[in-house]
Amino acid sequence: MTASIRSSISVTGSDIATLRLLICFITGLLFTGSPVLYAYETDQVTNRNQAIRDSTEILNQQVNEALLELSQKWRGPRNEKRFISKVYHKIGGHHWVDKLERWAMKSEEVEKLNIARYGSIYSKHPITATRVTKFFGIGPTIRLNDQLIGSDKIGHFISQGKKFNYRWRKSGGEQQAAERSAYTERAIFGQMTTGSYSNADLVANYEGHRFYRSLFEDGITPGKKSILIWNGERWEIRRPFDWADHVNAYWDEGLNFNHYNRLLYKRMVVRLRQFCPAYYAQPALYVIEDEAPLLEKYSILFLRETSELRLSNLCESEPLETTIRTVR
Repeated sequence: MTASIRSSISVTGSDIATLRLLICFITGLLFTGSPVLYAYETDQVTNRNQAIRDSTEILNQQVNEALLELSQKWRGPRNEKRFISKVYHKIGGHHWVDKLERWAMKSEEVEKLNIARYGSIYSKHPITATRVTKFFGIGPTIRLNDQLIGSDKIGHFISQGKKFNYRWRKSGGEQQAAERSAYTERAIFGQMTTGSYSNADLVANYEGHRFYRSLFEDGITPGKKSILIWNGERWEIRRPFDWADHVNAYWDEGLNFNHYNRLLYKRMVVRLRQFCPAYYAQPALYVIEDEAPLLEKYSILFLRETSELRLSNLCESEPLETTIRTVR
């Protein structure tokens, strides 16, 4: 840590302990043969005005083909939990990056924002602030249902959505499942290792749970029947899956910002203010229209208030007094 940063930040014993935990965590990954980490964070602020193709149609196709195959190959009695498990293993799976997420990251059919691996809003911050993101960079940003989202949200939707659904089935209530989901975001798969608590991750987790419910229940997607229907022998597809039923502005971390810990927060404010010229040029790109229904829908998810970080607020407010030097 340089003298200039040391003079402006007081690093506590807990910060040092967290850093040691990170070193052990990364070392464990390196020596246990775990899959390579593609990223912990994504960036929907840098190059936000870049026009990229919407990938809803192609990603709808991937999910619907999987559902059709699983329904046609079904053998045995009706069993919702078993079908969910088969969906998870088909497009998710027991590895760091889900199958569909990995496919989207690599496929040329899915266009991504052009952001340098180490040229994002998380770049040039010290390791004590960004933690593992310092090592692994950021993941790609794609457009889905005309929203910019990190590709990691696909994995959250499939895998963490399954876990949310399991907890809901076990506890009988979405509130209890949401509490556990929020705990995960605070722990090793969230703020503990990245310095960031992602509201958008929690939304994607919840929508994944709603997707699994919508396989069998009418009305989970307002005005729509269940995706599947049991014909007495096997599952049949009643209607196609559509990402547009689940993806909205709260998946976009350039609108629904992360909550940052105290070491990262002021630095992120300084960094984000550098994007004010882009905001002034196209302010409509940085505003959530008709936010009230989203606030109501996700009121149980333990989302943290971060609206002051939106460029529509940050660029219209007085500069934050800080002793931390501007990140370039």
